Amino acid sequence: MSNDQLDEVIDGRRLRSERSRLAIIEAALALQEEGVLVPTAQQISDRAGLGIRSFFRHFEDMESLFEVADNHIRDSYEAHFLGGDRSGTLAQRIDKAVERYADGYEGVSNIMLGTQAQLWRYEVLRKNYARNQRGLRKDLDDRLPELKSLTRETREAIDGIASFEMWHRLRRHQKLSKKSSSNIVKNLLKNLIEGNDAYS
Repeated sequence: MSNDQLDEVIDGRRLRSERSRLAIIEAALALQEEGVLVPTAQQISDRAGLGIRSFFRHFEDMESLFEVADNHIRDSYEAHFLGGDRSGTLAQRIDKAVERYADGYEGVSNIMLGTQAQLWRYEVLRKNYARNQRGLRKDLDDRLPELKSLTRETREAIDGIASFEMWHRLRRHQKLSKKSSSNIVKNLLKNLIEGNDAYS
């Protein structure tokens, strides 16, 4: 076999390996999005059309898979929340922020729930979750600079109201529509921020 032929064989193997690795990542994310919040290595392998041995050739354990999967979707995850129109009065900016977050939470709901279900188990998920929470807090500060003048207790209340946990409770447990949930969050934020004299 010539050097060129050997290079082609090596390149072909590398390409197949990269395709298998990507198939595993995408299978794990697809299962979570469909509601299998804590998929097993076997379920992921089956979904990817690969054997379980192939899974563990690419990933030492589930934690290493979740770390790579998080990096794989980070840009698309952040795009759900960042950007958008940030102009207007305080009330208008609150409305826009809540609508943006509502769309974001709806889009990544099962991924968030899957992450929360496994926070106790994996350090990498705890670190990534904490990073995402800091990012959302900073984004809310950028949208609503008025928050910087509020007391710490009021600010913590605002973060709680704007959180995925609040959104999930309204939508899943209280079975409210997206519109009703958005209106509740908007009104609570406006009452806290616009009426912050009561918390000074």
